[in-house]
Amino acid sequence: MGLSEEQVIAVLADVFSSQDPRVILGIGDDAALVHGSQQQILTTDIAVEGIHFRTDWSSAYEIGRRIAAANISDVLSMNGHCDYLLVAATLTGNESIDWIRDLAQGIQDQASEAGAVVVGGDLARSQILSIAITAVGHTDSATRRSGAAVGDSIYLSSLTGWSAAGLEILSRGLSTSGALAARALNEYRAPTLDMKVDFSAATSMSDVSDAILIQGAQMANASQVKFEIKVEDIEALPEFAELSALASEIGGNVLDWILQGGEDHALLATGVNLPGVRIGVVVEGSGISVLRGGQKIEMAPVAWSHFNQD
Repeated sequence: MGLSEEQVIAVLADVFSSQDPRVILGIGDDAALVHGSQQQILTTDIAVEGIHFRTDWSSAYEIGRRIAAANISDVLSMNGHCDYLLVAATLTGNESIDWIRDLAQGIQDQASEAGAVVVGGDLARSQILSIAITAVGHTDSATRRSGAAVGDSIYLSSLTGWSAAGLEILSRGLSTSGALAARALNEYRAPTLDMKVDFSAATSMSDVSDAILIQGAQMANASQVKFEIKVEDIEALPEFAELSALASEIGGNVLDWILQGGEDHALLATGVNLPGVRIGVVVEGSGISVLRGGQKIEMAPVAWSHFNQD
């Protein structure tokens, strides 16, 4: 790379510079100094090259947006607003200054769209490229996973599956064209956050970063109820037809994408008369089931883990 740490920090300080009145002291000191609130939300995620992203699949800018979105979505899932991000990265030394600037700009643009400010972080050198982001937000009334009640409906802020479709296109090395494939690739590389969907009246909520079947089961277990996902509700959505058309085009399984794919960063919520799209109901029992015409559909278990990969 041939760059000094001071050069990299200067670039980051330029990209992340802010005059936001919430920031008392930003990048440039031992720590940031900001205004807080009574109920603060804290969350952190780390993304490692080869596990969470690939530089041959995504640009530096897309990687920055993708990783920032993952953290901001966790704050949104608590019925919160994201205020600040702290970014720590390990660089291999092979990155160009332009690549680093693009990475930072992706983080900055995603943060700005969410009303958040990057206020600091850290740099180190390593054999593996990784980026860790800590998000700090606030809420007047936090929504947890444990509030779902029998009689609630189950909602998504938007239909999932697009990111999983994009991952399948890239993983299989498919040569595709057209708006549907482009949308899937865009959603995988830089997921859209549903910041305008008002789930403040939700009884429980979670970010769908892994899969509906994983997050739904977690919410059901925390709430001591059962989630029933209705395939008919999903298939009735106008957007389902588009995603189904893409699945037919490339030989994918649309229900697997929707229910077992991840990293769309949609919000999964329960409640009554919520916005978004309705996909099921909360009933007595435990766990989560997928039903078609009242009959249970058996789906392969979702068992992905950071620690079971070859």
